[in-house]
Amino acid sequence: MFVVGGESLIDLVSEPRGADGTIRMRAHQGGSPYNCAIALSKLGNSTGFLCPISRDGFGGYLLEPLAAAGVKPLLPERVIEPTTLAVVTLDAAGKAQYEFYRGAERALTAEKGIAAVPGDIEVLQFGGFGPIEPTDAAVWLEVVKAAAGRGATISIDPNVRPSLINDPDGYRAQLSRFLDLAHIVKVSEEDLAWLDPRTSIEDQAAQLLDRANCELVVVTLGENGSRAFTRSGLAEASIYSPPVFGDTVGAGDSLMAGILTYLADHKVLAPGRIERLDDVSLAGMLGFGAVVAGLNCAHKGCVPPTRAEVDAVLAELVG
Repeated sequence: MFVVGGESLIDLVSEPRGADGTIRMRAHQGGSPYNCAIALSKLGNSTGFLCPISRDGFGGYLLEPLAAAGVKPLLPERVIEPTTLAVVTLDAAGKAQYEFYRGAERALTAEKGIAAVPGDIEVLQFGGFGPIEPTDAAVWLEVVKAAAGRGATISIDPNVRPSLINDPDGYRAQLSRFLDLAHIVKVSEEDLAWLDPRTSIEDQAAQLLDRANCELVVVTLGENGSRAFTRSGLAEASIYSPPVFGDTVGAGDSLMAGILTYLADHKVLAPGRIERLDDVSLAGMLGFGAVVAGLNCAHKGCVPPTRAEVDAVLAELVG
């Protein structure tokens, strides 16, 4: 089973004010790990989601897309803490301001998290808010160690949120402990620029590959595509542009799901095999991920594609 650990939340996005000056908000399910879990399942993978879900109405709202995609909630007992909210308000010029109100996704103990890790876990995909606060980081570190001890491949996407980080040096130190356990690291160029603005992408990728367990680094470059690095090869790929564009919400999460799916399909999603990926294999992996991400961008909000939709586009590109 593929397991994704990390936050789910509700994005409350303001709409343009009406004549009466009232602020109206539209609610969307979200959270980078949440999006990735749905994308993995829609691509045909048995997937579990490791995140506490609130008893409140928003908790039920979050469970609906998980159920529709076939994702198994690994913590079925819902918690009393309220659902985490990301409130997005727009000023008169249309510039967005973000505020986070964290709740249920933090209601996890190491004991409950470890107990929820299934015996047939193949991969733990982790990231998002987990490394930010010391108490959360300590809990999640024990969960990740337990998954690694059961033979899981550890994949990490930090998805750095500077607006949530009050102690940058503390965050970097906490994140570093997770990176030491990771076999796969996916980062954006913005993540790397925030973590170490003085060091190039190539050098930061090399530093990650020098860690004890890391075998693959993927760097996303927005509209400029993506790059991949192993000790045996490197590659880059362009984005896939859908016929109709919606927005880029969840594109990176969908690409991550595509990468893991490609590696599983090619029987190389295991330590010792990942590091042997060469230029050709990495290019194929990034190309597959680009199609998954691009099809997601055909919609407003995060709407990852099914495997049939991805295969249809790949068949057209080959033909």
